[in-house]
Amino acid sequence: MSVGETSADDLRRWGILAAVCVALAVIVVDNTILNVAIPTIEDELGASTAQLQAVVNSYVVVFAGLLVAAGLVADRYGRRLAVLAGLGVLAGASALAAFASTAWFLVAARAVMGVGAALVMPGTLAILVHAFAPGERVKAFAAWSAVGSAAMAIGPLVGGLLVEEWGWPGIFLVNAVLAVVAMVLISWLVPESRDRLGRAVDLVGAVASTVAMGAFVAAIILVPDLGLASPVVLATVVLAVLAAAAFWLRQRRAATPMVDLGLYRDRRFAGASAAVAVLAIGTGSVLFVLTQHLQHVLDRSPLQAGLAVVPLAVGVVGASPVGARMPGWFGHRRSIATGFTVTASGFAVLAVLTPTSSDVVLVGGLFLAGAGSGLASPAVHATVLGAVPPDRAGMGSALNDTHQQLGIALGVALIGSVVAVGYRWFAPAELNVHVGSSLASTLAGLGPEQHDLVRAAHLAFTQAQSIAMLLCAAFAITGAVIAWCVLEPECRTS
Repeated sequence: MSVGETSADDLRRWGILAAVCVALAVIVVDNTILNVAIPTIEDELGASTAQLQAVVNSYVVVFAGLLVAAGLVADRYGRRLAVLAGLGVLAGASALAAFASTAWFLVAARAVMGVGAALVMPGTLAILVHAFAPGERVKAFAAWSAVGSAAMAIGPLVGGLLVEEWGWPGIFLVNAVLAVVAMVLISWLVPESRDRLGRAVDLVGAVASTVAMGAFVAAIILVPDLGLASPVVLATVVLAVLAAAAFWLRQRRAATPMVDLGLYRDRRFAGASAAVAVLAIGTGSVLFVLTQHLQHVLDRSPLQAGLAVVPLAVGVVGASPVGARMPGWFGHRRSIATGFTVTASGFAVLAVLTPTSSDVVLVGGLFLAGAGSGLASPAVHATVLGAVPPDRAGMGSALNDTHQQLGIALGVALIGSVVAVGYRWFAPAELNVHVGSSLASTLAGLGPEQHDLVRAAHLAFTQAQSIAMLLCAAFAITGAVIAWCVLEPECRTS
């Protein structure tokens, strides 16, 4: 092969990577861009805390629940086709979300967006598996991870600008445009690939897994307002258990199961998957909480709130090149455990935030949280996908994303509920905080002259936030421990 042919092949592969990363950025931004608009949506649509959690999680739960089926669709009918179809659904649903007049309409539109995201995500990693040789995949995964993580962190900045200029509907209209741009690039640059076995798609199994996840997350969201013993909460827990059991039985008995449960007997796959799911509980919820702190406690504008979380993106992007090399230096186990520990230290720093804290605390905590993600992510993705046969790359990447998205959904539900309950616990009696109350609703009922009560509300929220951040740190450390205990010391994927 001539030098010219080699250079052309390199350009083709990196062009594919660029197109895939644009598609990835669209679905990540779809979620994170919303965080900075949460306080505005709360005010304009009169949404409760539970409804705000549902707005975020309707996208994430449907996304996670359909990922495995979508991965099979990508394997069977073509990864490029699946990504293009998903981007089309995202564009249409984003346009609908921009015209939502109620919180529940927005929840429904976000759920449809989750369908589109599920079709896109598995295809992105599967396309890279087929485009890059095993020795180059860690670098490709590092770039993929850096783009995804940077989009997650930069989303609030873009969202803040759009909310100030066009209101919260602007975040959805711009995302529709980005989806169309991604469609053009994928059509132009990415070749088609599919699984030669052509496995069938189990729609019943996909619905069962989505119902199980959705019911469980809904139960967590409802607990602060209804209580653990509420018939509604108990009913959703029972529904989650029944749906999960139905999914498991169907996979056990099916001739061609949607999920190869045997993968979980592989230490690399099971260990890395469990670790990233636990970590995602913290990383997926931190912006949901901090954007409320920035806008309600510190009285920052949406754009200022977006700017304040840029250090998270800086940490991710700055650490990702190092993360791509760490598996070769120390092995995957040490790389993952190190990154998770750095992230935990960032959450611990954020736990000391108060209404009067210096911005140094916020910047330092976010930077460390992002840097840890950048250090660990390449090793995590390479470890998980290294345990999956190339012909099942769509299914493997879908499972990888499912674990992460389920962690995010649980994080928003669990950490959001911890903050809600904690705020009501720490709020003094003078604030007359009741079930269903939030910091925003409390502040809306206070006059400008009631400075002492405003300060008391701010303090109550930050105390609850501190508990939530410490819980996030605990989950990150748990992920590090899982990776260290389960993965083999010499675990290296080529």
